[in-house]
Amino acid sequence: MSERGPRVPPSAAEAPGGQQQAKADPKKEEEEEEEEEEEEEEIDIDLSAPETERAALAIQGRFRRSRQRRGEPRP
Repeated sequence: MSERGPRVPPSAAEAPGGQQQAKADPKKEEEEEEEEEEEEEEIDIDLSAPETERAALAIQGRFRRSRQRRGEPRP
């Protein structure tokens, strides 16, 4: 039996095939990042729409009130 207790998982180097698992392939990481960027959905918001302006003012007002309650100075 090993010296480790039953609740301690083996490190990456001690796991079967640990040397291969411990070292990540930088090319694969770059490819994964590129795929994630491609999957991002582009959101088109009409910034001049009246409901967008109302929403922005409501968010700003809530933010200002929260800062005021905390006693933070205005910018």
